[in-house]
Amino acid sequence: MHIWATILGAAVIFAILRDAFETVVLPRRVDRHFRLTAWFYRNSWRPWTRVATRIKKASRRENFLGYFGPLSLILLLGLWAVALIFGFACVQYGMGQHLQLSGERITFGKLLYHSGETFFTLGYGDITPSNATARALAVVESGLGFGFLALVLGYLPVVYSSFTSRELEISLLDARAGSPPSAAEFLGRLGCCPDQTVLDEIFRDWERWCADLLSTHISYPVLVYFRSQHSNQSWLAALTAMLDVTSLIITGVDGIHADQAKLTFAMARHAMVDLAQVVDAKYRPHDADRLSVEELQRLRKELAHRGVTLNDNADRAEKLTKLRSLYEPYAHALGRRLAMNVPPWMRTEQRKDNWQSGPWDRAIQARALERPGGTEDHF
Repeated sequence: MHIWATILGAAVIFAILRDAFETVVLPRRVDRHFRLTAWFYRNSWRPWTRVATRIKKASRRENFLGYFGPLSLILLLGLWAVALIFGFACVQYGMGQHLQLSGERITFGKLLYHSGETFFTLGYGDITPSNATARALAVVESGLGFGFLALVLGYLPVVYSSFTSRELEISLLDARAGSPPSAAEFLGRLGCCPDQTVLDEIFRDWERWCADLLSTHISYPVLVYFRSQHSNQSWLAALTAMLDVTSLIITGVDGIHADQAKLTFAMARHAMVDLAQVVDAKYRPHDADRLSVEELQRLRKELAHRGVTLNDNADRAEKLTKLRSLYEPYAHALGRRLAMNVPPWMRTEQRKDNWQSGPWDRAIQARALERPGGTEDHF
């Protein structure tokens, strides 16, 4: 009976150390039939989203979903710690001999307590190992406890640093493409810019952002569950909007060269596809069409009204359809999997950008209008 406890404990320790190494230390995606971290997120995210669907108010629902990323990170680290304590307790039960100060009989429950105080290096001394194997196991476990603490101290800053870097460009997109972002707003605000280098520089920044997104979110998959600071923004919305914009420019916009847009589209599409695989998003062949023929005509008229002319040849429309087919199914799948909204191609209603809204705006505007000659003005 005790030998099976030893085998079970060794297997648990090996599985946890391998999973933690592949999740935290190894900077690449690893495909295996079973992985504890993937199992944990699959079986915790689904019930979390089911609870979220019962919350009627959109802002509260988004806030609730926003708790999952940071909380799941803490719970995962706690799961690893508990599993390691259990594994070492099993090995101690099978191979070690222990003495207790009060002379009571050593049970598995007491060994579990001893394993916990050893792992966290409390060192009460009320239970002591009495043979060489048990002493060696205690030393190894206490060293592993120190290593686990170092892992936590090193892992959390890297994750939050990557999150902060991701959110920087998303925040910058607010004034350039609206909240939520859309291709029509981006081109309407910047597409008529007479200097091509301005757009190219923006697209270069977004090419780097997509490369960074791909690198960090594959290395630290928990980041895909971290929500943006505003409920009408997300990394998925920003990525999709940039794919929409670059696909329109590649299709043909008068006065705009597509060289840099092609590079940005390629990097953004790469990130979209790989991240859909990271979260095991499922493809559906009958997702709603984001840009019907009628909506495309409305988009052309809207942009033309704002000084941007899209090429309206039939072959160009077909090319746009092919480009959309390269990324829209993945965007829909990610949106379903992560409970995130895929942004529209153009706004359905007029909304203020996030930078234009604030808790005192109505009172301030009312006072301004009460003054002689007072008017409401936004640049």
